[in-house]
Amino acid sequence: MIAPLAKFIDRSVLQIGYAMLPQSTWREAANERDLKLEQAVQFLNEPDFIPAESQPEQLNFGPAASGGRFRFPTPRPCEFAENNVVHGRLYRCAGAWQERPAIVLLHGAGDVPGHQFVFHLFARRCHRAGFNAVTLELPYHFQRRPRQYGRLDIICQYAPLISRDYLQMAKTYAQAVAEIRSLSGWLVAEGCPAVALVGGSLGAYLAGLTGCRDARLASIVMAIPAARLGPLSQAEQVGGRRVREMMLRRQTACEELDRTPLNLTLARPAIRKENILLIEGIHDLMVLSDPMELWQSWGQPEIWRLPQGHITTTLAALMPGLSGRVLRWLTPRLNGDMVRTLNK
Repeated sequence: MIAPLAKFIDRSVLQIGYAMLPQSTWREAANERDLKLEQAVQFLNEPDFIPAESQPEQLNFGPAASGGRFRFPTPRPCEFAENNVVHGRLYRCAGAWQERPAIVLLHGAGDVPGHQFVFHLFARRCHRAGFNAVTLELPYHFQRRPRQYGRLDIICQYAPLISRDYLQMAKTYAQAVAEIRSLSGWLVAEGCPAVALVGGSLGAYLAGLTGCRDARLASIVMAIPAARLGPLSQAEQVGGRRVREMMLRRQTACEELDRTPLNLTLARPAIRKENILLIEGIHDLMVLSDPMELWQSWGQPEIWRLPQGHITTTLAALMPGLSGRVLRWLTPRLNGDMVRTLNK
């Protein structure tokens, strides 16, 4: 991928996204209303943000759940009924699927094509490699979006730059990790010998956040992840005047949040670094932190540095070359002696 083209695509997507945000987002930021930063920081630093223990949920594959589709109640309910039901799909291996490892696929923020198309193709390739695959709808996405929310309001739940309530944002991260852990626990309880997380963008960040708390995971693959929340100079070059003004106002809040467990560089994985794969797009304009910072702080796990931007790295996942390479990397970590070594 030619660098100028990769950067142009990322910059265009960002500018279109900012232009489509509701006007209330800019007005509220300009009025400096109470974003509950102090309450959010307190919540994030409490043990209950991500508890030590996690119980598996019972998945419902009822008559309405066809094609492996399931649902279960979120372990961390909120005030929105739609968001309190977790939806997903299990692509089972033929035969005794419980005897095969499972790969949980975590989509990016608002990434409809990635969730419905890219992951579907990847799940089929998992089958051919002998693995179960599971997709999961993250909080406030797709079927879980509250009726009063616009489509771009989803991003506000995860991005401190445009969040309208930092405490709700923190609780959204806690809810997402709790759901990923509950699903992983169910797979282990069903007999799957190993469970891996594969995420892109937001899904990669959540895979990393989960991997710092849950030693039951066999492996995590993080494609184009953020390491922390604070905006850096490269983002200032992407946004327009209103974005730069908002970033200036929010800089202190982002720095406060970066001193909490939301900052992956302050944590250490609960699994061995040999079982962690980072995938970076070296022309990425959408991730606000330096991927090499995470690589250094986590003890230099394996990293693939692709000549791509953020969006084009996602598109590259459609190609058998990259998806096949990821599966070849996962195979020894989900099969045989490496799995048995994990719990020693």
